[in-house]
Amino acid sequence: MSSLRKKLLDEESLVQSKPKTLQKKPGWKAMPYILGNETVEKLAKLGIQTNFMVYLMTVYNMDHVYAANILNTWSAISNGLPVIGAFIADAYLGKFVTIAIASFANLAGMIIIMLTAWVPHFHPSPCSLQQQQLGTCKGHTNLQLGILLSGFFWLAIGTGGINPCSIPFAIDQFDMTTVEGRQGTRSFYNFYYVIQTVLLLINVTLVVKIQDSFSWTLGFALPCLFMVVAIVFYFAGAKVYAYVEPEGSIFSRIAQVFVAAKCKRHVHIPDKGDTSGVFYDPPIENMEPKFPLTKEFRCLNKAAIMVENELNDDGSNNNPWRLCSIQQVEELKCILKMMPIWVTGIITYIPTGQLSIFPMSQAMKMDKHLTQNFEIPPGWMIIVTMLTIAIVIPFYDKVISPTLTKMTNQDGGLTNLQRIGLGHFFAILTMVIAGLVEQRRRVSSTSLGESYEITQMSIMWLVPQFITLGFNQAFSIVGHTEFFNKESPDKMRSIGNSLLSLQTAVASNLSTFIVNIIHSFSGKQGEPDWLDSDVNKGKLEYFYFIVAGLGVLNFGWFLFCACRYRYKTFVKIEDIR
Repeated sequence: MSSLRKKLLDEESLVQSKPKTLQKKPGWKAMPYILGNETVEKLAKLGIQTNFMVYLMTVYNMDHVYAANILNTWSAISNGLPVIGAFIADAYLGKFVTIAIASFANLAGMIIIMLTAWVPHFHPSPCSLQQQQLGTCKGHTNLQLGILLSGFFWLAIGTGGINPCSIPFAIDQFDMTTVEGRQGTRSFYNFYYVIQTVLLLINVTLVVKIQDSFSWTLGFALPCLFMVVAIVFYFAGAKVYAYVEPEGSIFSRIAQVFVAAKCKRHVHIPDKGDTSGVFYDPPIENMEPKFPLTKEFRCLNKAAIMVENELNDDGSNNNPWRLCSIQQVEELKCILKMMPIWVTGIITYIPTGQLSIFPMSQAMKMDKHLTQNFEIPPGWMIIVTMLTIAIVIPFYDKVISPTLTKMTNQDGGLTNLQRIGLGHFFAILTMVIAGLVEQRRRVSSTSLGESYEITQMSIMWLVPQFITLGFNQAFSIVGHTEFFNKESPDKMRSIGNSLLSLQTAVASNLSTFIVNIIHSFSGKQGEPDWLDSDVNKGKLEYFYFIVAGLGVLNFGWFLFCACRYRYKTFVKIEDIR
C-alpha cells in the first residue's frame, strides 16, 4: 500500500509540475453561440422532418406502409452514421470541424428537399386522397424518387456529424475540474432541451401550418433559411470556443486491450493483496480523472499485467498491442458496462418514431376542426409532445428534484438509471393509450358506414398519447443523454453520445421489421391487413399493443441490468494519503 501511495503522490507531483497547456474554458460564455446554433439547426431539421409522412402521402402519392418504410430506413441510416461521425471527430477532425462540415451537408439536403416541392418535374402529378386510396394516382418515377432520396442522404450525413458532437462540444467548454464546471454541465443538459423545445414549439407550429395550408415550397424554404442562420451562429463563436484536439483512433485503443488480453489469456491474475508492481499504471496526462482497477470484466485485466521485456529503460511501453495501461483497460470497461443499458433502451424509442408516422394517417380520418373555421394540421400533434417536455423538464428540475434530493440524499433526486426507468414506463403507457384510442376511433368510423370517410371523433383524442410520449422523452432521452456522457471516458465522450443516435437507428430498423412482418402475415384468409392503407379497414391498434407488450418484457430486462450496474469511480489522491 505504501508503494502505491508513493507512486500516486509522485504522479500528482509530476502533474502539478507540468506547465498547463490546456486552454482556459469559456463555460457559459460560449453557450449563446452553441445553443443558438443548436436551436436553429434543430428548428430547421424538425421543420423538414415533422411533416414528412404527410408530404410523402400527399405529394409523392405513397401509401402509408411504403412511406413508413422509407422514413424508418432513413431514420435508421441517419441515426447509425453518428457512430462514424464520432469516430472521425475524436480521431481525426475534431468536433468543431466535424460539426461545420455536417452543417453544410444538412443545408444541401434541405435545399434538395425544397426543390422536390418547388420543381414540378421533381414530384408526381397532384392526386387527391380518395384517388390514392382507390389506387388511381400516378406514382413517382425513379428519377423523382432518386432526387428525394439524395436529399435524405445529405440530411443523414449532417445528422451523422452533428448529433454525436454537439453536446460533447458544449461540455468541452466547461472546466470539469471545478465545482462550477460540473454544476454548469448538469444545468446545461436540462437547459439544452428546454430552450430548444420552447423555440421549436413556436416555430414548428408556423412551419407545419405553412406546409399544410399554403405551400410546401415555402414550408421547406424556411428551414433552409434557418439552417443558414444556424451556420452563422456557429462560426460567430469560433474565437470563444475551447477546442479539444483529436488524439488518434479510439477504436485502436479498444482493439489493443482485446488483443493484449488474448495474448495473455494464460497469465495468472494475482490476488488482491499481491498486485504491487504487477499492473502497468503510468502517469495520466492532461489531468484526466484516473480510474481504479476493477473486477468487472476481470479477464481484460490481463492486458495490463507486465511481463518481461515489455518496458523500455525509461519505463515506457514498447508494444501497446501487448501491454495496456490500467486506464486504457478501464476506459473499455466503461463502454462495455453501458451496453446492456443501451440495448434495453432501443424499444423505448419505437413510440417516438411510430407516433410521427401512423397517427398522421389516423388524424386524416378524424375531425380536425378546433373551431368552426380552423382545422388542426396533423403535423401539429407533435407540438403536444414538445409542450409537455417544455413543462416537465423544468418542473422536475426546480420542484421535484430538490424535494427528492432531501428525501433520498441522492444528488439530483433520481439517478440517471431511475430516470431512464421512468422513460420505459411512459413508453409502454404511450403505446397502450395509442392502441385504445385507435380501437375507439375505428369502431366509431365503422359504425357510420362506408360512406363516411371522416369520423366525427375529434383529433384531440390523439392528445393523451402525445402527452405521455412527452413524459417518455423527458425522462428517457435526457436520462440516456446524461448517462452516456457521464459514464463514458473523457476520450470517448463523442462515441458515448453517439450511442443515443444508434439506439434510434436500431429502433427504426426494428420498427421496419415489425411493420413488414405484420404487413406480410396479417390479412390472410380474407382477414383485413392490420396496416391497410385505409386505416378504417385495418387494425392499427394491434400493432400498438404488440409494441407495448415488447416494452413490458424489455422493462423487466432493464430492471435486472440496472440493479447490477455500478457507476464509474475515480482514484482520489487524498483518500490514499
